[in-house]
Amino acid sequence: MSKQTQNVRDYLTDLQERITSTVALVDGGRFLVDRWKKQPGDALQGNGNTQILEGGQVFERAGCGFSHVSGPRLPPSATQHRPELSGAPFEAMGVSLVFHPRNPYVPTVHMNVRMISATPEGGEPVCWFGGGMDLTPYYGFEEDAIHFHATCKNALDPFGVDKYPRFKAWCDEYFYLKHRDEQRGIGGVFFDDFSELGFDGSLAMMTSVGDAFLDAYLPIVDRRKNEPYGERERSFQLYRRGRYVEFNLVWDRGTHFGLQSGGRSESILLSMPPLVSWAYNRVTKKGTPEDRLYKSFLVRREWV
Repeated sequence: MSKQTQNVRDYLTDLQERITSTVALVDGGRFLVDRWKKQPGDALQGNGNTQILEGGQVFERAGCGFSHVSGPRLPPSATQHRPELSGAPFEAMGVSLVFHPRNPYVPTVHMNVRMISATPEGGEPVCWFGGGMDLTPYYGFEEDAIHFHATCKNALDPFGVDKYPRFKAWCDEYFYLKHRDEQRGIGGVFFDDFSELGFDGSLAMMTSVGDAFLDAYLPIVDRRKNEPYGERERSFQLYRRGRYVEFNLVWDRGTHFGLQSGGRSESILLSMPPLVSWAYNRVTKKGTPEDRLYKSFLVRREWV
C-alpha cells in the first residue's frame, strides 16, 4: 500500500470512528461493529468495517460503513465519465452513512466521502475523489435547511468560492427521482470524479466535507428530536421513506458500483430504512405541513 493510499485510509477509518462514537452518545445506544474481509476467489478483494445502530432512542437505523476494496476491472457505473479507464484494475475506499431518525421531524441524512484509483494498461495510476452530503426532511424547517447548506458552503469556500454553487447544483441534479419528477430532499453538496486540485488539494477538500458532517447535522437533530408527533406524522414519514428506497435502488451510482463490482450486499444496503410503506396515488391536502414539504422544500432553491 502506498503512503498516499495509507493516509487516505487512516483518515477515513478515523472519520468513521469519530462519527459513530459521537452519534452513539446522542442516541444513547451502541453501534454493532462488523469487521469483514472478502474471501479468496471473490471478484473483489479487500476489507471493511460496517457499523450499525438499530432500534435506538433517536435513530431507528443508523448505518456507517468503511470499505477498502480492489478489483480487476472498473464497473460501468465508475467509467461512464471516464471511458478511457474502462476495464482497468481499480482500488476504492470510502466512508458512507445514512441515518434514519425515529422522530418524523428529524430529517434523514446521507454522507459519503471516497477515493478511487485505476491503472490503465501501460499507464500510471489515476486517482479521483467524490462525496458530499444531503438532507431529506419529512417536515420542512427553513432554519434547518439554511444551517445545513451554510455548513456545506463554509467547508468548501477555502477551496474556491465556485465549489459550493457547483456542487450544490450537482447535488440537486443527482438526488432527483426522474421517474417521479421530484427532488429527494433539500440537497446539500455532491461531487464526483474530482481531481482538479491535484491529489493533495483534492484530498484536503474531501476531508473538509467529511469533517463538516457532524456540525451540519447534529444541531438539527438536537432541535427536533423531542418534537411531539402522532400517527399522521409517522405515516407520512414511512411513506416518504419509500422515495428514499426508490432512489437508492434505481438511480444511485454508489449502490450500482457496489453491486456491479461484487461488493458486500449487507454493507451496500445499510442505507435502507427499517420500516417503509407505499400507497397508491397518495395525495396531500392543500395547506398542510405535508403539502408545504412538496411545495417549499422538495424544489430546487437557493438556501444561502
